[in-house]
Amino acid sequence: MSPIDVVIVEDQPAIRTALSGIVSTAESLNLVASFDCAEALLETVAANGGQPPAVALMDIGLPGIDGIQATARLRDIAPGCAVIMLTVFEDEERIIASLEAGASGYLLKSSTSADIVQAIEQIARGESPMSGTIARKVVESFHRPQRDIKIDLSPREREILDLLIEGLRYKEIGARLAISIDTVRTHIRHIYDKLQVRSRGELTARLMGRSGR
Repeated sequence: MSPIDVVIVEDQPAIRTALSGIVSTAESLNLVASFDCAEALLETVAANGGQPPAVALMDIGLPGIDGIQATARLRDIAPGCAVIMLTVFEDEERIIASLEAGASGYLLKSSTSADIVQAIEQIARGESPMSGTIARKVVESFHRPQRDIKIDLSPREREILDLLIEGLRYKEIGARLAISIDTVRTHIRHIYDKLQVRSRGELTARLMGRSGR
């Protein structure tokens, strides 16, 4: 299997160097480039005819175009690029804004090297990695009684929904509930159809009460 192409967007040189080292030394990953601003990434992708790397590690607090704005623009010009937001922030507003902009993962910069590599591998498989503290905030927000989204889900679908927003993979959900991975996929398709979303990121943003639907 070919290594996963990765770009890094981080304005702080020390952190950018550390992230570059993590990606470069992982056998499953291939560091394509690193940038100190979002403008440079967007210009490079546009110059390549919209051909993106598989994954972008994106700092949220960039100068000029910030990480959230950059993610939204990247989704427009290169929808095939999955974005993992790397940040020191874990407040709900930034989590929601990142997910709504199109980010598929959200990790704290305090994450270990192994966690970062694993998150890139997960996102390349179509999953949505999140730091544990971030996932807990999402779950807490989902379970607040004041949320006003009416969800007509079966008890099993609600079980699977809880595990989804905790960040479990399909195989892990199947093992937890003692059902096959095909059954998990079927339930998730029904959940997405009922909530009119297409991805785990959209699902999370919707459940946190900020989707415009």
